[in-house]
Amino acid sequence: MREFSSNGVRIAFVDAPARGEDRGEPILLVHGFASTHAINWVNPRWVETLTGAGRRVIAFDNRGHGASDKPHAPEAYHSSTMARDALNLLDFLYVARADAMGYSMGARIAAFLTLENPNRVRSLVLGGLGDHLVDGVGLPVGIARAMEAPALADLTDPIERMFRKFADQNGGDRVALAACIRDRARPSAARRSRGSTARRWSHPAPLI
Repeated sequence: MREFSSNGVRIAFVDAPARGEDRGEPILLVHGFASTHAINWVNPRWVETLTGAGRRVIAFDNRGHGASDKPHAPEAYHSSTMARDALNLLDFLYVARADAMGYSMGARIAAFLTLENPNRVRSLVLGGLGDHLVDGVGLPVGIARAMEAPALADLTDPIERMFRKFADQNGGDRVALAACIRDRARPSAARRSRGSTARRWSHPAPLI
């Protein structure tokens, strides 16, 4: 992966040229919360499909995710700030205008990018954008807290070990499994009181 500085925050990214053509028309891919560019776009073969269709694919790890820097200040995760990272990446690559596609949190970031810089986005594709993501301006404090990993050193359950191995092999995002592991670490009575929610998180869930 390559990297650049977005107002002092190191952002890791990939810039994949179209196959068989000179770069191709650019499309910017923005991944969802607690994921990475690889989990959302490379592993499901979006990058392969798009480059095969003649597109130049630009994808990055959002701040707080994957190989990018992880600021501790909650205000560093406002949607406008994260959209500025996307814009700065386009500037860094001298891309005047691109299509954009975002999933979940990435859809919100892509929407902010488009609303604040309509001349830089040719078309917009939004996936997994629920009402909570378009009501108001987001919850940056909640995002920062959710990215905090619990202490995992004393968790010896085989499922926890599997979680840690999966996270470490996919960008080091143990934080993506924090809520699930915290739930499993609670006393069994507390888990029972949570009913179906606890049972729903009793097995690994995809991070996309």
